[in-house]
Amino acid sequence: MTPLESDDRGIIVPCPNCGQRNRLAYDRLGEAVRCAACKHEIGAPSAPLDITASAEFDRLISKSAIPIVVDYWAPWCGPCRMVAPELAKVAARTSGRLVVVKVNTDVLSDLGELFGIRSIPTMAVFAGGHEIARTTGARPAADIEAFVERATARPLSRSEH
Repeated sequence: MTPLESDDRGIIVPCPNCGQRNRLAYDRLGEAVRCAACKHEIGAPSAPLDITASAEFDRLISKSAIPIVVDYWAPWCGPCRMVAPELAKVAARTSGRLVVVKVNTDVLSDLGELFGIRSIPTMAVFAGGHEIARTTGARPAADIEAFVERATARPLSRSEH
């Protein structure tokens, strides 16, 4: 899990080639950009991002050009720990088509309360600033991808799961 670093305009990520910090604009998250220093191509995040503040969550959800899959979880939850590697697979396989984020409901209890999270793990899909689907329970990566495809009414992968 990678901590989310962001500002009002986008997600801040290091270049995998030179380490330079670059901004991926929220409204261009589905597009590849080039590093400002070395011009290496930088894609959308390919690992789940850890939301550390409610303001980061709000900015990402409201401004993202691509769907956001939110995993509401807690460190003491066994099923949450079981689904974590499955979400990592989803993030890697769907990079550029969606962003996977994790919200620790023990740390960000205000988000859990705001969205009425009553059991964990709960996964929600947001698009256009709104929650469009929700499911609870641990499940394999292929099932998570199928859930997101149904929610967004578009295929996530270019090949079979």
